[in-house]
Amino acid sequence: MSRARAFLTLSAVPTAPDVGLLLLRLWLGASMFTLHGLGKVERLQADPVQFADPFGFGPGASLLLATMAEAGASVLLVLGLGTRWAALALSVTMATAFVFAHGMALSGERSGELPFVYAAAFVAILVMGPGRYSVDARLR
Repeated sequence: MSRARAFLTLSAVPTAPDVGLLLLRLWLGASMFTLHGLGKVERLQADPVQFADPFGFGPGASLLLATMAEAGASVLLVLGLGTRWAALALSVTMATAFVFAHGMALSGERSGELPFVYAAAFVAILVMGPGRYSVDARLR
């Protein structure tokens, strides 16, 4: 392979899908937990609970479901335990936020770009699975 082609394709960088999945799970799971999940845990203790209720469950139940995904499922994602279920829960939560809280806007004042990108990444993990470096892989 020519040096120019090797440079353009970054062929010197080894391909390691399992390491890529580990990094994706750690990065997304940790950021979801710290930037979104912890805040929701604190909000559960507010009285009265104020939270969007897109499906008519009530604000408290809706907040609880979002907290379970953004705090609980994100920890499972980091561990690689029940990874596909965790990714599914997070995908649904992010899709719900994108549609109902942000009106599917990808720019402007109410931009839902962040939940849109999170949802895409969680769907990718759902499709690909946890990879070799996960509790799920150890349990097989």
